[in-house]
This record gives sequence, C-alpha cells and structure tokens, in this order.
Amino acid sequence: MQIVEKTVQPATIADFLLVSAREAGELLTNLKLQKLLYYAQAWRLALTDEPLFSEDFEAWVHGPVLPSQYHRFKDFRWMPITAPVDMPRVDEDLARHLDEILRVFGPESAVALEQMTHEERPWREARAGMPLHETSSAKISKNTMKEYYRSLMDGEDQEGQARA
Repeated sequence: MQIVEKTVQPATIADFLLVSAREAGELLTNLKLQKLLYYAQAWRLALTDEPLFSEDFEAWVHGPVLPSQYHRFKDFRWMPITAPVDMPRVDEDLARHLDEILRVFGPESAVALEQMTHEERPWREARAGMPLHETSSAKISKNTMKEYYRSLMDGEDQEGQARA
C-alpha cells in the first residue's frame, strides 16, 4: 500500500493567503507573508503532527523565511505584493486552518510578527545565539516548531515549564 503525502505546494498556501488578505482589504508585503506562512506551518504541525509543505523555513535576520516564496516575491522588496494570483483550490479543512491563521495573525503588523518570531524558541534555537544582524540560512526544525507551539496549547511557557 502506497502512502500518499498530504502536503501541498508552498505557492498554494501563499496564494491563498495573498488572495484572502486582498479580499479583506489588505495587500501583504513579503515580510508579512513569510510570517503568515510560518505560523500556518507551525500551528498545523502542532495541531495535526503533519506539515503543510515539506520545504524548511530558514532563520533569517528578519525572522523565519520560506526561500521559495521569498524569491518568488523578492522584487516587491518592502512594498505590498501586487502580483496577480488566483485563489487556489484547497480542501475545506485547509481553508479553515488558513482562515484561522489570518484571523489570529492577520491583524498584526509585519514588524510585530517579526518580533514575535524573534522571541520564540524555534527561530532562536535555529540561530544558536548568532547576533541579530548576522545573516543565516540555518534551517528551523519542524520538530522544534511542533513541540514549541504544542507546548503553548498545553499551557506551558516558552521554556517548556508548566504555567502556575
């Protein structure tokens, strides 16, 4: 029996987030898109033990980055992404998950999301104490992402200690 991997292409997730944000009246920058992609992957891992996509995030200066999607939109630099994209077909479960990511994290600014990731263990651990301004292509462990965000669901703090 062949096991079918349930992951989707990162571009599918990026397109869904871009179109959904546009429909809500916001144009995403590459910085904000990267953080939304990261939280979509992180919370999917925490909730289901399954990744949305197989590509790894890297611990860049401005937080987690998915290289394929960064390079896809890098010409927009810090400006909103205005490239034409169509709403991809995704199953209902995935659409609900991504809608929830947008509901929770969408109201935050790109800079606020960057700061959030800088304070969280997966990005910090991948950078292993590097100075904030030092470039890095260190991979962020999917296992660390899953464990860290699951610990938040379980009522533990960032260090894995139970909250009083």
